[in-house]
Amino acid sequence: MTTLKNDTFLRALLKEPVEYTPIWMMRQAGRYLPEYRATRARAGSFMGLCTSPEFATEVTLQPLERFPLDAAILFSDILTVPDAMGLGLYFAEGEGPKFQHPLRDEAAIKALSVAPMDKLQYVFDAVASIRKALDGRVPLIGFSGSPFTLACYMIEGGGSDDFRNVKAMLYSRPELLHHILDINARTVTDYLNAQIDAGAQAVQIFDTWGGALTHAAYKTFSLAYMQKIIAGLKREADGRRVPVIVFTKGGGQWLEDIATIGADAIGLDWTTDIADARRRVGGEVALQGNLDPNVLFASPEGIEKEVSRILSSYGQGSGHVFNLGHGISQFVNPDHAAVLVEAVHRLSVPYHYHG
Repeated sequence: MTTLKNDTFLRALLKEPVEYTPIWMMRQAGRYLPEYRATRARAGSFMGLCTSPEFATEVTLQPLERFPLDAAILFSDILTVPDAMGLGLYFAEGEGPKFQHPLRDEAAIKALSVAPMDKLQYVFDAVASIRKALDGRVPLIGFSGSPFTLACYMIEGGGSDDFRNVKAMLYSRPELLHHILDINARTVTDYLNAQIDAGAQAVQIFDTWGGALTHAAYKTFSLAYMQKIIAGLKREADGRRVPVIVFTKGGGQWLEDIATIGADAIGLDWTTDIADARRRVGGEVALQGNLDPNVLFASPEGIEKEVSRILSSYGQGSGHVFNLGHGISQFVNPDHAAVLVEAVHRLSVPYHYHG
């Protein structure tokens, strides 16, 4: 493999000294970029993009051509995993992802089994293709949804604003939900390891809906399964550590618990104060985040001011990867994303030791 020319992101995740605070953005390859929209039109559909290593490579690299980001993230979707389990993923126009066969009855749940990785080969081919195309420019992040977040889509049959079917199962038939979560955790472990084998240099677990749970349920139905995954991951490739980031949206109240499961870094949404997070768990893990994505609708001066506030709040030293507190909006002006990246790089230099 080609030597990594910029490993600032990987060093920050391991709390090693860096010259500046690295940045990448969740959903950095996406609809806010006109070139992404053009490629998606050529691909014919969102899944057409995901399942073509050529298109996935093209859109993964698009934001790096525009902005000096410190990491690339595989272009894919968390729902490729339940699709590989036979749930029949499709995208209804204007409605988002749906499943033809949601897990609603006991027989379907008990029949669920670990997805065969050959059904996800297009993802691993994309990872290998992106890694080659990057040519050592920056590290490549692989990812998956968390077992609980995947279960939300698998049981609800698509997105939900109240998760009533998942929670009804959680409170009335917890053993069925545990079965789904166990299968999901085993599948995700295989899936992330295969991404690492294909060339991913860091991995992130997106626990998008973990924050919808009660304190007790979060630990039992989300955190415990992420811990299982991390325990089963390959942690070294190309002679260096493969860091793991865990991101629970709405999980700020559980940072101490999240810090115990073996991840190298915790992603923060914008509702958590990063100085408080560093006091609480900064000795154990790196932190990633946590600009409110809607700051990107503000003026360039407003963006810079908020970047400055977050950097100052985190304070001196390594262990911080700058990111948004959730994905970038499709309506953001790309010029504002450029302002963000430049501001993070420039304003973070004084916070790092230059011996």
